[in-house]
Amino acid sequence: MKIATKKGAKNSELIIGPAMAVDVLIFAIREEKLNVLLIQINNGPYKGKWALPGGIVALEETLDETAERVLEKKAGIKGIYLEQLYTFGKVDRDVRGRIASVAYFALVNSDKFAPKTNEYYADIAWKEVDDLPSMAFDHKEMVRYGVHRLQSKIEYSNIAYGLLPKEFTLTEIQKVYEVILGKELDKRNFRKKMKMLDLIEPTKHVKYGMRNRPAEMYKFKKRSLVFTK
Repeated sequence: MKIATKKGAKNSELIIGPAMAVDVLIFAIREEKLNVLLIQINNGPYKGKWALPGGIVALEETLDETAERVLEKKAGIKGIYLEQLYTFGKVDRDVRGRIASVAYFALVNSDKFAPKTNEYYADIAWKEVDDLPSMAFDHKEMVRYGVHRLQSKIEYSNIAYGLLPKEFTLTEIQKVYEVILGKELDKRNFRKKMKMLDLIEPTKHVKYGMRNRPAEMYKFKKRSLVFTK
């Protein structure tokens, strides 16, 4: 197995041996469906398959630095909060050799980003998590695990803030919860839960153009990750 030893190393700067990688799951809601950002591999044993943006950890890098680097280099995205998800270490997860991977994830409003990849890859696109294409490595397993963790975290944190504008209606945040959880929620019970979690607060604004009366706007008390338990 050939592994690059330095950040930005050329193909000639390689070593042989086990390695650590980082892969990044970027989730967004598009057309009321939960999506993940994928890149399409253009050559090698996984040619034509899709994968998460990722790469080998360079000797002088931390895991966080690698995650930020590969996300910017391979997806054109930077400046977002990434949370470490899980370490995937099956012996046969990569046909090229023994590589364990630490997965990171983030939730974003896709309207604020224009993903682009480099010449090494054939394409980059948002894909629905319930209709994933053929994927390289164990990345389909990573996506499924990420969705499961997201569904769990949304029950006791403000993690949905990355998917919503600064101000939103209760109907809009309920729709985000429904998309992530994959089920419809009772309006009254949902609003009771939002009050109990104490993660959002009303603003002085209302939204017009609703089917009924103007809707009160809300915002997250903090736009950084907060847990309620």
